[in-house]
Amino acid sequence: MRVIRVSALLRGRRRQRRIFQSLVLLSVLALAPSAWLFCADSSRIRTVADVPAEPVAVVFGAGVVNGEPTPYLAHRLDAALQLYQAHKVQAILVTGDNSRPGYNEPGAMYDYLVARGVPAVRVVRDYAGFDTWDSCTRARRVFGVDHAVLVSQDYHVRRALGLCQAAGIDSYAVGVPEGRDATWYFGALREVPGADKAALSAIFHPNPTDLGPKESGVARALADAVHPAG
Repeated sequence: MRVIRVSALLRGRRRQRRIFQSLVLLSVLALAPSAWLFCADSSRIRTVADVPAEPVAVVFGAGVVNGEPTPYLAHRLDAALQLYQAHKVQAILVTGDNSRPGYNEPGAMYDYLVARGVPAVRVVRDYAGFDTWDSCTRARRVFGVDHAVLVSQDYHVRRALGLCQAAGIDSYAVGVPEGRDATWYFGALREVPGADKAALSAIFHPNPTDLGPKESGVARALADAVHPAG
């Protein structure tokens, strides 16, 4: 009987060890994408004051309410406006969701910047930036952006930087700081599954939800920077 009890005890311990090892492996697999993004070139994350000049700022959508940018999106747009006013960028690509009637992130972003003095020709709208990868790969493949300053909140900017680099855009990023409110913590929490999806996108380079034809809006904006209309 004692031999049987010892054998059962050993089997139980081996089972516990296998369960523990499986949990450790799952944890490593879950955290590896986040680690990849965290280990990205941190020197490319800058402030408005010290980011190098690039032709284009890419601003990622972050929600609109009653046709107006949410506060977090407005903060991104304010940072892009500062970049434009400081001559750090010559054009601004606003990218977001316009997948249903009555909801138009790029349109609201465009209106916000133009109302604050950015010439309309310098603000280019991407209506199919449904997620970060879509925005990055469309910026490269549809709008021809190959150098850019990316603008987003500080918790999201590493993922944007990693994905745009994977899409072929030589990028710097401005991380907009925010107070640690509920919105910030919710956004930061979303980065955990977002990192997993980002790693897969960086490896496999899927087509965006809506690729569409090439567009010349960024080229026209940069041409206007050289020879302003009127």
